[in-house]
Amino acid sequence: MDRLIAGHERFLAEVFPTRRDQFHLLAEQQAPRWLVITCSDSRVLPDLILGTGPGDLFITRNAGNVVPLTGADVDGVTATIEYAVEVLKVKHAILCGHSDCGALKAALDRKGLENLPKARRWLSHVEAAFSHRQPLNPADGEHAELASLIRGNVVAQLLNLKAQPSVARAVVEGRLMLHGWYYDILTGRIEEFDEETKRFLPMAGRG
Repeated sequence: MDRLIAGHERFLAEVFPTRRDQFHLLAEQQAPRWLVITCSDSRVLPDLILGTGPGDLFITRNAGNVVPLTGADVDGVTATIEYAVEVLKVKHAILCGHSDCGALKAALDRKGLENLPKARRWLSHVEAAFSHRQPLNPADGEHAELASLIRGNVVAQLLNLKAQPSVARAVVEGRLMLHGWYYDILTGRIEEFDEETKRFLPMAGRG
């Protein structure tokens, strides 16, 4: 805890004073342009990766960057998506998976879940990833099989995102664009799923 307290003290002394006006504006209203649905993994830091800051991204996180298809049930992820689209009027919704994802590792080898009944149940939401596995990429080396499944999960969850009523309406009305990303922790690079070719392509350098 000492590290966190020291970090907060530095924020109060060095960061907040230089951005006081920005935080005062944000205290009154937020107007993010981007909704990001990503994993809880501590190595995935959207603001750091994308060069964004306070007020830019509306973020929801969970193990495996899942968008549940739960029928009439209510869950935090889909409620957050609905609020972002209908109230905040975000322009883009990004579904972002990442390399070395523990949720997809567990779905692949089914080990270490004996004492994790809730996590085991949650993994039912990523089963569709197996139907959307992507071609093996030699650049992924010994982790190619896992990486292909993680990319497949991005495609599967993107389909779940499209199925959300608020999202479907916004897309038809032309006020929302959807994106499926794969973030590689080792290289720092993002690949984006291309709907036309059904492939993941490097995002950097594409304009």
